[in-house]
Amino acid sequence: MPPGTKHDSGQDFEAFARAGQRKLYRTAYLLCGNADGARDLTQTTLAKLFQHWRRVSAAESPDAYARTVLTRTFLAERRRRLRDLLAHSRADPPPLPEHAELRVTLLAALAALPPRARAMVVLRYWEDLSVGTVAELLRCSEGTVKSQCSRALAKLRTQLGEAHLYATEN
Repeated sequence: MPPGTKHDSGQDFEAFARAGQRKLYRTAYLLCGNADGARDLTQTTLAKLFQHWRRVSAAESPDAYARTVLTRTFLAERRRRLRDLLAHSRADPPPLPEHAELRVTLLAALAALPPRARAMVVLRYWEDLSVGTVAELLRCSEGTVKSQCSRALAKLRTQLGEAHLYATEN
């Protein structure tokens, strides 16, 4: 088949999905706080990306486009299903090999944050995105990102107490 055909486009998407699925899942896990929600969010994101693959593949950075879709999908689902958020945040995450207690504690603290603040913290500090990029992704001002992140971090510090001390063990 000549380049640019539907079959070729499907192969391009498949390669993109295989290469980026794990990173999308890790971000989704931090946003959702549980494996089931993260899998659903990742699959929904990949379905949306496939649906608009021509636009995604033409973007300057398909990875950034995917992260934007993931984040906005997360926030939209939480707005629609506030009760689901409460049910999902109580689910136990799967056992984690290294520093499992600290990770469970951190995930519980993240789950206590409102969805938008959680998204800002995850994007800003886990994904290491700039304030400007987070503001653009979430369609808000840079000042909003700074103030919300500051408040969220203060809340996390209060909730976690001295849990961060255990992170340096081993």
